[in-house]
Amino acid sequence: MSVYTHTFTVFTATYNRAHTLERAYRSLEAQTFRDFEWLVVDDGSSDETPALMERWQRDPPFTIRYFRQTNRGKHTAMNRGVREARGALFVQLDSDDALVPSALERLHFHWQSIAPSDRASFSAVSGLCRDQNGALVGTEFPHAITDSDALEVTYRFKVTGEKCGFQRTDVLREFPFPETSGFIPEGLVWARIARRYRTRYVNEVLRIYYQDGASLSRGWRPIRSPVGLHMMHRAVLTEQLDYLRFAPLAFLRSAAHYVRFSLHLGVGVGAQSRDIRSARGRLLWGLALPIGGVAYLWDLLRTSYPTRVRVDAT
Repeated sequence: MSVYTHTFTVFTATYNRAHTLERAYRSLEAQTFRDFEWLVVDDGSSDETPALMERWQRDPPFTIRYFRQTNRGKHTAMNRGVREARGALFVQLDSDDALVPSALERLHFHWQSIAPSDRASFSAVSGLCRDQNGALVGTEFPHAITDSDALEVTYRFKVTGEKCGFQRTDVLREFPFPETSGFIPEGLVWARIARRYRTRYVNEVLRIYYQDGASLSRGWRPIRSPVGLHMMHRAVLTEQLDYLRFAPLAFLRSAAHYVRFSLHLGVGVGAQSRDIRSARGRLLWGLALPIGGVAYLWDLLRTSYPTRVRVDAT
């Protein structure tokens, strides 16, 4: 689709979140910028989500589009949402969170503030989140307005924590999530987009990120999702090494996780080495090999994993 009917698609992936979805809905009702659609992809809920969505669609205060699919994970719901989107700019809103009333208005303002001649090189605008108690989640960006990318703000500027913003829908269609089974880290895609496009980062709170009991959902065990985690850490060692000087310990940790999840997938030491083609990547891999091996053995020995961890939507 090349012709958009809305400025924003606000996308929510949901799984058995009927008890929190109204929080997201009411925050959209309160938006000061009204040119948006709410696109909900239900990843196989067995609760009251379908009935709730049907009720809201009867007399909607804004465009609401609802799709159901069998349970396949948030990454597949995300791909579905991107394909179906009718907004030029794609905002993710988790099913247990809320946008501040001016969020879309401020995102639109900052997007329009980028010079038209430069806008093609940007894919996104991103701001901050606070929790339900008013505390900032993570850290601020280095300047009130920072034009950068996901790799630089992570490795060089050491920015941490949940953020809120949009990506251009056409860019997300260029970079779909791999549709493999299990958990696929979003950072895998954001890092690849960062190689081609910049983001305008702003120190404005745009989203309320709830960290109470309602936002704790199905836990996931790392060894149940080795494919996506292996892909992410392999990408760090093969695609991101130009940032090694800014965060050597982070890269060493990724090398250890690469070993760990490779072993869970049955990838032997020789195949791991061949898969890392650069000299610096192999050096990191060699240094991390015993650490990753111990982590793998520890995974096998552990009898239980934490189950109350934050997961987004599915």
